[in-house]
Amino acid sequence: MIGWLNLGSLVLGVSAWVLPAINIFRYEKQSKNWITLTIMSVSFCTISLFFQIWSFYERVKIEDWSALMDTVSIIVSIPAVLLIGTILLNAITFFVYRNRT
Repeated sequence: MIGWLNLGSLVLGVSAWVLPAINIFRYEKQSKNWITLTIMSVSFCTISLFFQIWSFYERVKIEDWSALMDTVSIIVSIPAVLLIGTILLNAITFFVYRNRT
């Protein structure tokens, strides 16, 4: 179960960064669904962070303390990078498209 949560978190985290990148690169083509992709990006980031919390909970539930001690620094730092990156990419998207609508 923990492996699937980590894989799902990784896939959704990458998607959270790819969607705003698509918005930025499609600026010249007058993309009309940029708001939808931005909302999806923030949603994917949120779900990815939830999967990380759930993974942490599963480790606590089975009392895998050594795994928790080994991975707690990653469990704190990587989601912070994901969150900051998602916010920055979506902010760039907003500033690029703000005069288009």
